[in-house]
Amino acid sequence: MDNLSDALEKLKLASTDSATDNVESCLDCLLKALSNNNTEASVKIQEMGVLPLLPTLLSPQSSCTPKVANIIAEVAKNEFMRSPCVEAGLIPPLTQLLNSPNQEVLLQTGRALGNICYDSHEGRSAVDLAGGAQIVAEHIKSLSQNTEPENEKLLTVFCGMLMNYSNDNDSLQAQLINMGVIPTLVQLLGIHSHNTALTEMCLIAFGNLAELESSKEQFASTNIAEELVRLFQKQAEHEKKEMIFEVLAPLAENDVIKLQLVEAGLVECLLEVVAQTVDGEREEDIAQLKTASDLMVLLLLGDESMQKLFEGGKGSVFQRVLSWIPSHNHQLQLAGALAIANFARNDGNCIHMVDTGIVQKLLELLDRHVEEGNVTVQHAALSALRNLAIPVVNKSKMLSAGVADVVLRFLQSEMPPVQFKLLGTLRMLIDTQAEAADQLGTNGKLVERLVEWCEAKDHAGVMGESNRLLSALIRHSKSKEVVRTVIQGGGVKHLVTMATSEHMIMQNEALVALGLIAALDLVAAEKDFVGANLVSVLHKLLSDERSAPEIKYNSMILICAVMGSEPLHKEVQSLAFIDVVSKLRAHENKTVSHQASLTEQRLTAQS
Repeated sequence: MDNLSDALEKLKLASTDSATDNVESCLDCLLKALSNNNTEASVKIQEMGVLPLLPTLLSPQSSCTPKVANIIAEVAKNEFMRSPCVEAGLIPPLTQLLNSPNQEVLLQTGRALGNICYDSHEGRSAVDLAGGAQIVAEHIKSLSQNTEPENEKLLTVFCGMLMNYSNDNDSLQAQLINMGVIPTLVQLLGIHSHNTALTEMCLIAFGNLAELESSKEQFASTNIAEELVRLFQKQAEHEKKEMIFEVLAPLAENDVIKLQLVEAGLVECLLEVVAQTVDGEREEDIAQLKTASDLMVLLLLGDESMQKLFEGGKGSVFQRVLSWIPSHNHQLQLAGALAIANFARNDGNCIHMVDTGIVQKLLELLDRHVEEGNVTVQHAALSALRNLAIPVVNKSKMLSAGVADVVLRFLQSEMPPVQFKLLGTLRMLIDTQAEAADQLGTNGKLVERLVEWCEAKDHAGVMGESNRLLSALIRHSKSKEVVRTVIQGGGVKHLVTMATSEHMIMQNEALVALGLIAALDLVAAEKDFVGANLVSVLHKLLSDERSAPEIKYNSMILICAVMGSEPLHKEVQSLAFIDVVSKLRAHENKTVSHQASLTEQRLTAQS
């Protein structure tokens, strides 16, 4: 280190003198010390106050300049040296050097700026202020066609510099996107795909920029999909494939890019990865299988890409995905069920899939998971069944196939996501299916569980779906037995609460169900209606100007229905309903105004 101290002293003297030879030998000594022990040498350079001398040595004309820039690049590998580099005023002269015609100067300057920017807010701000990123972006664009090794090395350094400059910084990433770096980087990937270092740098840059929503449109206007798929097909190593996957995942969130990736042949690549890794036990096989199958499911979230792969149910991809469901591998079972749920996003697809026996495959899968209990697989299979049950023509076929019975086996699940999908599936199945609604609505165990879940305040989704299913059982069965089961199970108070929901559709479903309860068995429900303050809830709904016309209409129907009960009748009289109802006779909605007249007559006659 003594040699270093001497060299630093000499450098201090020489920097005021222009004897280049002296300076050169001092710089060589510094570089040697940095290569032996970078941290120690950097501390010494900092202690002896050499950094502030370096700007004067960064002259575009000087032959020492590449070495000085190299020293700065080496020093800035240490986190503690980055702010001092900025404070020593090194950024403006380094940025000036980006205009140099000398390739070595550009290379070392790019390294220096890139290292100073690494994880350093001060470094990035200074480069931003000096306009360094714009110059580097223009260099990359003008050099992009040149495939000489030296030029590719420079491109790699420049791409790395932009990466360090913008990493994890949304506003600087947006700045690069506005400069148009995305099309340039995509072009680089195509021209230089033989150069591993440059390719990897482009991939890291894509991974960074693709996280930003504003980048997706620019990516979609390039041929990124083709380039990435072509690159993927060439890769044999797990790490390289993983790098490409990391770029594909955020890009594939965009529907236009989803379709481009499907058209570029990504799906075939993914199916191949699945085939190669499905029986693998190595960690990397398991990771690749998960990534490939997850990405496959993501591609199916786009309507156009999904329909293209469905091909009227004849598509080879669709058939391959179907074969995942009976697989022994949980990850593939999960992806298969999620894929079916995604294919089941329009009536045509749903009808075709039910007609070709997919329901049976899903039921067998669920059957295997009642005991094994893989929650994600249960959730996915129930999601698929729920979607398949949406078209009216599928409901009776699915009920005949025993879907309701299998779904009910999961009633004991303590997992909210499974509970939520289970409830949604049953609700879809009984819609317009009176017999099934009757059967399920008289199932005491089911109703008891629904009432329990109606109180699941920690899980709003489960609570909402339980209320909706309770109401649906009554609305679709219109059965006195079902009404009795719900009353005995303690469900009435929950339906009254549901009538005050912030969602109009739920309010309405509750009011219709309560109207049926009042019509079919008012005597049995009377006590619960009183206990749940039904009459005052209805008064609020009718008085509230924000209530939708159908809410007002169904509330008045319900008022008329409960008038046959003495205690409820008394409550109606005590709340002066007649004032509220008579105002509604002037309501702009004809159905509401007509019902208001009828209700007013009823209230007057029975007062």
